[in-house]
Amino acid sequence: MADAARRLKQETAEPNAIAEEVAKLLEMKAELGEEGKGKFVLKTPKGTRDYNPKQMAIRERVFNAIITCFKRHGAEVIDTPVFELKETLTGKYGEDSKLIYDLQDQGGELLSLRYDLTVPFARYLAMNKITNIKRYHIAKVYRRDNPAMTRGRYREFYQCDFDIAGQFDPMIPDAECLKIVHEILSELQLGNFLIKVNDRRILDGMFAVCGVADSKFRTICSSVDKLDKMSWEDVKSEMVGEKGLSPEAADRIGDYVQLHGGLDLIEQLLQDPKLSQNKLAKEGLGDMKLLFEYLTLFGITGKISFDLSLARGLDYYTGVIFEAVLVQQENDRVEESVSVGSVAGGGRYDGLVGMFDPKGRKVPCVGVSIGIERIFSIMEQKVEASGEKIRTTETQVLVASAQKKLLEERLKLISELWDAGIKAEMLYKKNPKLLNQLQYCEDTGIPLVAIVGEQELKDGVVKLRVVATREEVGVPRENLAEEIKTRTSQF
Repeated sequence: MADAARRLKQETAEPNAIAEEVAKLLEMKAELGEEGKGKFVLKTPKGTRDYNPKQMAIRERVFNAIITCFKRHGAEVIDTPVFELKETLTGKYGEDSKLIYDLQDQGGELLSLRYDLTVPFARYLAMNKITNIKRYHIAKVYRRDNPAMTRGRYREFYQCDFDIAGQFDPMIPDAECLKIVHEILSELQLGNFLIKVNDRRILDGMFAVCGVADSKFRTICSSVDKLDKMSWEDVKSEMVGEKGLSPEAADRIGDYVQLHGGLDLIEQLLQDPKLSQNKLAKEGLGDMKLLFEYLTLFGITGKISFDLSLARGLDYYTGVIFEAVLVQQENDRVEESVSVGSVAGGGRYDGLVGMFDPKGRKVPCVGVSIGIERIFSIMEQKVEASGEKIRTTETQVLVASAQKKLLEERLKLISELWDAGIKAEMLYKKNPKLLNQLQYCEDTGIPLVAIVGEQELKDGVVKLRVVATREEVGVPRENLAEEIKTRTSQF
């Protein structure tokens, strides 16, 4: 009986104890909440940034130049999801796979944020059984990289890709991709640039004749890829010390990877006693010779260098690879503050679509990715250095009034202008002072002011004022939209 009473007392005590603990926790949570509000940190996540209107205006300028070029070459546009099935991305990026952002399981599907736009493109081709397309795609990608934001390296960033998929005669699409890089970098006037070109088959042939085991090709390739950031001695010690390559093989690689030139170097290597005996290298050199012939016809070989140190770390490249780098800036002050290196890259990847196709059908592809963030970093610095005033809107005219009680007339006129396709603004005040309205135009760069006044209303005209020169002219109301179009086309 005593045991039963004790048990009953315990059972009734337990819920009370639990209720007390819950009350304590809720109290602590409330306290933390109050404290937490004061300590809340307003910042963007590591490796990301906001863009203010001025920065976006510069950015739009860059995007427009790139899109115009892609369209000039006849590209269509596609879009794909920002996340893919994890298995779609796995095993495509070599040593860079560790930089992929994996998402938490959201109900049965393991997903990852896309790392680039090329693998999703290959999945899209295989899934839709497309064997022939020329497309561009501009979208954000994600990498768990160590960001160097001053150099335009982020964890979230845009890529601008142009790719040609389909079975074509050798090197014609590849040459067009290089022409596109040349056009974009020339148009943006970033300074002097060089497009380095190599071929995965030449690299693999070179590794074979230098005594590298087949199984080590990719890992040695990713070491060679670091030659633009590290000295040959450091790269060699990585290959020998970390990757188990013999010092002799490393030295033989060193003799080749320090070579760069043009058609003369290709001819020299075609006569090389070792390389010319390797089937892969010979194929690659033959295509490289053809590529240079086409680039000569395009008139751009002055900016192209056949560079045996160019490796590009991604696993999916199978043929020609290329990378555009800035050699120097036109402005010495900018050179000190922006050192951004590579601004575009790409190559041929003939096997990637086949990895997704159930029957392993291959769709040959070649493409280029423009490094928009790095280009944007340079453009931003250039604008800062030049002191250029950037307009953040495209407003053509401000609808203003010189007297009071003309809000209704301003609203009528601005509506007419909007309906006629004119970009127009007005101040959101019933009776704004004329001086304030004119000052707003000065501050925002609006070139024209359409002034409504009682006399003008009687005469059926609008006074049009040019902000820069202060010239004023009376324009019949029905001609106003055309007059604004004519005048703003000159600015």
